[in-house]
Parts: sequence; structure tokens; C-alpha cells
Amino acid sequence: MQALICESRVPSAAGVTHTRTDHRTRGGFTLLEVLIVITIILVIVGMVVPQLLGRQRQANIDLSMISVKRIESACKLYAADHAGEYPAGGQEILDQLMLPSEHRGRKLEPYLEEPPLDAWDNKLFYQYPNEKADNVNKPAIWSAGPNGQDDGGAPDDVNNWDRYLE
Repeated sequence: MQALICESRVPSAAGVTHTRTDHRTRGGFTLLEVLIVITIILVIVGMVVPQLLGRQRQANIDLSMISVKRIESACKLYAADHAGEYPAGGQEILDQLMLPSEHRGRKLEPYLEEPPLDAWDNKLFYQYPNEKADNVNKPAIWSAGPNGQDDGGAPDDVNNWDRYLE
């Protein structure tokens, strides 16, 4: 706040002029102060928001990879119960992994409790035998990725075979 000082000259009855000073304080901010604060806030937002958006995209990719690994684990459990054989087929296998089954007279619990979804709430894709990576005897599992388009595992799709090829 700034103090506003007002001086006025008041003549007295004796003919002497007295100076009277009023000290009044003014409340609020000037337009310039408000504009400076708004500018500072906009600069900070301009630096922080792009960083947060990039982190959100990576977090969604990481979450989708966790879902892919969860299906891999379910397939490994299936293989352990079925003489080392992964479930062969395509997309329908993910639905079958959610159903109770029977193998050699033994009742088996479902390998998945709910339909596997990626971070964008899209279904994941499955293929075995794996035609996506050569010499890999594991199922190909992938998400459509950020764009929601199934590109067969590329370019922005999240998949499990890239790590086999490294």
C-alpha cells in the first residue's frame, strides 16, 4: 500500500497561514502491479504445463506396459498348467484367460480377473505364435498406444517384443 499525502494551506483567524498534512492510505493494487503478477504467473504456467503433459504421456505408456506384462504373467501360468504351451490364437485368447477351465481332469481358476485394458481404456492385442519377432517363443502382446489405432505394434503402439530384439 502507498500512503497518500495531501497538504493544504489554511489561513487562521490571526492571519497566520498553517500547513495541514493529511495522511490517508489507499487500499488495493495498481494496474501495473496486477499486470506484473499475471505476467509472472503466465510465464510459470508456460514452463510447467509442457513438462506435466510429457510426463502424463510417459506415465500412460508405462501403465500400458504393466498391463502387457500382466498378460504375459497370465500366459506363463497357463503354460505352466499346460505342459509349457502358451495359449495359441489371437484376440479371443484374452477372453478365454478370464474363464475357468479344465485340463486333464483338473479344474483351473481363471488366469485373468478382468479384461486387460491399456491406459487409454482400449483392449490389448494378443498373438501366438508370435509373428512380430523372429525366434521368440513367447506371445506377442501390444496396446494400440496413445493414438488408439492398432498399427500392429508400431510406431506408437506399446508392445512386449521390442525388449526381445534389444
